[in-house]
Amino acid sequence: VGVVWAARRLGTPLKERVPGIDLLERLMALAAAEEYTVYFLGSRPGVAQEAARRLQKRYLGLKIIGICHGYFDVEKEREILAEVQALKPDILVVALGAPKQELWLTQYRQQLPVRVAIGVGGSLDVMAGEVKRAPAVWQRLGLEWLYRIVTEPKRLKRAWQLPRFVWMVLRSALGG
Repeated sequence: VGVVWAARRLGTPLKERVPGIDLLERLMALAAAEEYTVYFLGSRPGVAQEAARRLQKRYLGLKIIGICHGYFDVEKEREILAEVQALKPDILVVALGAPKQELWLTQYRQQLPVRVAIGVGGSLDVMAGEVKRAPAVWQRLGLEWLYRIVTEPKRLKRAWQLPRFVWMVLRSALGG
């Protein structure tokens, strides 16, 4: 919802809202059909592996060529970058949570030999069955974010960043 609102305010409205989990689902279907290779980075240890297992069962031929959890130090980060560079996946799926995943992708984008690099937040947790997706009515209303805050109160701390996001969008829209 925030991205749709921001795009509208900045004069480039989006045709529709596409939740990250739906986009990831479509991207994995395309990857399997076109034989693109995929690398998963993020989530807790074991979660990305389970998401990969389930997705490969759903999309026969899906080639996930690398997986690494999202709990790493600076040295491990260098190893991850080297592995991604060596494997050269077509698609890099990063599930480090916002804004960490966006910062990570921005920092390394010039060094990533990938066609697509996408931050998917908690989508791997949902794909792995670790977290339940919001009920359909919440999805239709575009309130999955609110459902997450209600069911996972620890997310409330991040929600306090929303006014800052709104301010940045408005300032940009006004030419500031």
